Amino acid sequence: MLQQTQVKTVLPRYLDWFDQFPTIAALAAAATDDVLKAWEGLGYYRRARFIHQAAQRIVSEHAGTFPSAFDAILALPGIGRSTAGAISSFCFATATPVLDGNVKRVLKRWHGKPDASDKQLWLLAQQAIDASGEPVIWNQAMMELGATLCSARSADCDQCPVNEGCESAYRIAYAAESGKRVKVRNIHWQVHLHTCPQKGIWLMRRPDAGIWAGLWTPPIIELDHAPDSTPTHIHQLTHRRIHLYPLMSDQTPQGEGRWVQSIEGYALPTGIHRLLEKVVL
Repeated sequence: MLQQTQVKTVLPRYLDWFDQFPTIAALAAAATDDVLKAWEGLGYYRRARFIHQAAQRIVSEHAGTFPSAFDAILALPGIGRSTAGAISSFCFATATPVLDGNVKRVLKRWHGKPDASDKQLWLLAQQAIDASGEPVIWNQAMMELGATLCSARSADCDQCPVNEGCESAYRIAYAAESGKRVKVRNIHWQVHLHTCPQKGIWLMRRPDAGIWAGLWTPPIIELDHAPDSTPTHIHQLTHRRIHLYPLMSDQTPQGEGRWVQSIEGYALPTGIHRLLEKVVL
């Protein structure tokens, strides 16, 4: 949940999640729609699919017990090398490094290598944690240092407890650290709203890949260019800016979908929720 989502957003949802799925077995047995609905509003819904698939694999391959071996953790859906290192280190005290954005930045500054590749950073991280003798404390300290005193926007070298050994102390070149910004692409979607007083609203499930994968939305058509009208809602993603243009339709809906009297039990993207709030149905 904390991947690309702020702590203040995650905390209440974390507790709600375990109210609904108190065990790995309960999560594994849940319907995909229930999992996506529980994740609603957190974004990056692929993470919810991964955690669901991981729970199912833990039940089928590990008798419902979370594996302790690093390679077995890494093999679970949605868990990369850094996350596997964190879990293995914090839960099982293994000398497996974490290499998130904060740790990468600290290592680059410590060694005075702003252009170091991930391959180089993994080697440096492994060497450091092997020498530390305290993998749990080391990983936590590296992440905290990068999140507090040695942040991306500023570095408080005066307060840093390890400034004497840092190659970049008091002379950090922030400009050299700033990588190329990923261009945000504008997308224009026409949202067809089929509504009926007796039946409700027509929803379709999005494809399993792409934006809002597996979620429920009204029928959407991607437009080749921006219409002359102003979008009713603009939804910002990391690399996409989705402009939504609702179109009330009295035609019979086509394709695989269903009439829904209430959207309460369906996982809808936040952008669609905001659009529906602005449209008088």
